[in-house]
Amino acid sequence: MGSRFFTGDLLFLLFSLISAVTVAEGGGTSARELWCVAKNNAEDAALQSALDWTCGPGGADCVPIQNGGPCYDGSDLQKTASYAFNDYCIKHGLSDETCNFSNTAALTSLNPSYNKCKFPSGSSSSNGNFSGPSTTDSGTADLLSSSTIYRWNRLLLFATVLVF
Repeated sequence: MGSRFFTGDLLFLLFSLISAVTVAEGGGTSARELWCVAKNNAEDAALQSALDWTCGPGGADCVPIQNGGPCYDGSDLQKTASYAFNDYCIKHGLSDETCNFSNTAALTSLNPSYNKCKFPSGSSSSNGNFSGPSTTDSGTADLLSSSTIYRWNRLLLFATVLVF
């Protein structure tokens, strides 16, 4: 009975340590994916002007929205501009300021991807801080990344020291 109690205490301690490490290293905040898209009430002339700047001096990758590209839709200026705006914002930092384009665009948490046209996303933590692009298709953690493996090894080493 004594060894079961010790094992239970050890498991509780291990679980507590895992939780503490996860929260301390940013795993305790929730993140959501964000995209920059054209506003549905933006005037076509303003959208076209912003699109011209974004694909020109703005430096967005507009190849996917050109004829033959996976995001080409010559009949939908809003979809076309959305792809360019989003690409620009991913490259220059996703924020309310970069996703403005003379008030023709806004951030959204609704994925604008359609058919074969995939929009990369940025993410925002629950505290409002933005981070870089995310092209993951699932919300699962990468359990095989080197930093995750390092954290698990460090935690197991600490737990081993406690046991012995």
